[in-house]
Amino acid sequence: MREMIKRWISFISGLRLLNFRFIRRGQSANHMKDSRAIGQYGEEIACKSLKRESYKVLERNFRCRQGEIDIIAEDIDGVLCFVEVKARSSVAYGMPEEVVNSHKQKRLASAAYIYIEKHKIGPRDMRFDIVSVDLSSGEARILKNAFEVGY
Repeated sequence: MREMIKRWISFISGLRLLNFRFIRRGQSANHMKDSRAIGQYGEEIACKSLKRESYKVLERNFRCRQGEIDIIAEDIDGVLCFVEVKARSSVAYGMPEEVVNSHKQKRLASAAYIYIEKHKIGPRDMRFDIVSVDLSSGEARILKNAFEVGY
């Protein structure tokens, strides 16, 4: 029995070294590809919505160790906006913006700090927005100044 457990642990460790992604029961690799495509579609809708509201999209999908910022934009007043996009095809599990909890907010703030440092952005007005996308209708709501981060 111990030998079997040792082999199992060795097998799992090997998978982690290979950066193997565990798939939950009922999910397939296609499901992950589908969810990524859905996320990209939601971001496309969000970008179009922001542009209609006179935002200038500066960058999309900024990634760093601290996390990812979906869209970085500047509004008509010159305010730098770090935008999180949340898309849902149904509100059965709640509104899309409700998913952005305090942990996610802190990760977004950390990533925003890295972006500011990397691009040497001086003092200016900044805020965090959320774009809530309804995939069934293709509509987006922009929640300006959705949250504040206090350290």
